[in-house]
Amino acid sequence: MGGEEARLCRGGGRIRGGVQKGPEGGGRWSGPALGPPPRGFRWLWRQLTLVAAVARGGRKMATAAQGPLSLLWGWLWSERFWLPQNVTWADLEGPADGYGYPRGRHILSVFPLAAGIFFVRLLFERFIAKPCALHIGIEDSGPYQAQPNAILEKVFVSITKYPDKKRLEGLSKQLDWNVRKIQCWFRHRRNQDKPPTLTKFCESMWRFTFYLCIFCYGIRFLWSSPWFWDIRQCWHNYPFQPLSSGLYYYYIMELAFYWSLMFSQFTDIKRKDFLIMFVHHLVTIGLISFSYINNMVRAGTLIMCLHDVSDFLLEAAKLANYAKYQRLCDTLFVIFSAVFMVTRLGIYPFWILNTTLFESWEIIGPYASWWLLNGLLLTLQVLHVIWSYLIARIALKALIRGKVSKDDRSDVESSSEEEDVTTCTKSPCDSSSSNGANRVNGHMGGSYWAEE
Repeated sequence: MGGEEARLCRGGGRIRGGVQKGPEGGGRWSGPALGPPPRGFRWLWRQLTLVAAVARGGRKMATAAQGPLSLLWGWLWSERFWLPQNVTWADLEGPADGYGYPRGRHILSVFPLAAGIFFVRLLFERFIAKPCALHIGIEDSGPYQAQPNAILEKVFVSITKYPDKKRLEGLSKQLDWNVRKIQCWFRHRRNQDKPPTLTKFCESMWRFTFYLCIFCYGIRFLWSSPWFWDIRQCWHNYPFQPLSSGLYYYYIMELAFYWSLMFSQFTDIKRKDFLIMFVHHLVTIGLISFSYINNMVRAGTLIMCLHDVSDFLLEAAKLANYAKYQRLCDTLFVIFSAVFMVTRLGIYPFWILNTTLFESWEIIGPYASWWLLNGLLLTLQVLHVIWSYLIARIALKALIRGKVSKDDRSDVESSSEEEDVTTCTKSPCDSSSSNGANRVNGHMGGSYWAEE
């Protein structure tokens, strides 16, 4: 071997037939033997070799993970969970009238539809609800701004938003203000943190419009459905019940709307029943999705229509309250309360739960997803009981307070109970009437129940 060849060998490379192998033996490059590769190239080659090794290891890990993932996927879509005995997914792949049989993949179309519903809502609130609110006199302005005061602001932020009598007297001596003036300051300061009536009106008008439209569609569809008149038809020939186009649109639209509410509730006005509503949306989405996948859609349509009938009445009563039509508001609330009690505490448990728990057991027998769905239905009934208690409590307080008709305060403050029913006179609170919040349409005040 000559001196040049010896030098190349010492550099870590070998020459064989005009092809030089890399110093690490991990690859080849063609061409004339021009000496060892530069150090930077050798480092890059080592890194590429390392990346290739990691990639090979990743493929091995992915291959190894395919087994558990396949088992998990098979468990999620187990026929023994979703379907009755002796029924398989292949049985539901056969031809049927309308849209065939419900399939889990249909649920995927809900998410772009939910985004579309949310976009339509923004347009509706901007170009329809807001002009309607302005037309009936709801002004596009926030509540009266409290007079700047560093001492009261510190108490409001750090100590309490509802000072007691002793603290009020201490602040009165410290500021040389009378107690009534300090009470008014705290009330206006609390109002600053609350959303304007216009925003609440637009939200309620959107929900009222959707609930009314979907209820009219649902009752029109169910009127010609045999299971509306004979509820046992929900289980005859189950699960081989074909999915009609009308039923498909009804189900998917309801599910998409509740998905839009699930996300928008974090940006909407936060109310006292936020947690209950969050659980309600979860349970509702779970019920609609599960009942669709295992083809319990006939019972599902009855449940959805039963709930929509009272929902749009509640939103209508809120709209009347925000517009200061007190008599209409009270009338609608009485109608809503009666319909709610009858449907949620009467028809739902004795008609719906009776057929899903007992008649379905008799006709098709229980299976895994049957237990889950009935568990969700019972959870929904617990929420019905809680809401019924809240409605009864609000109605009782309204009666005790004389239906709040003597309270001429603004709507946004009508739910604070610690203050008396007289209006502020000859104090900074008098200027609150300039923002239109105390405007009435032939009636007095705001309704206590609506803010609850």
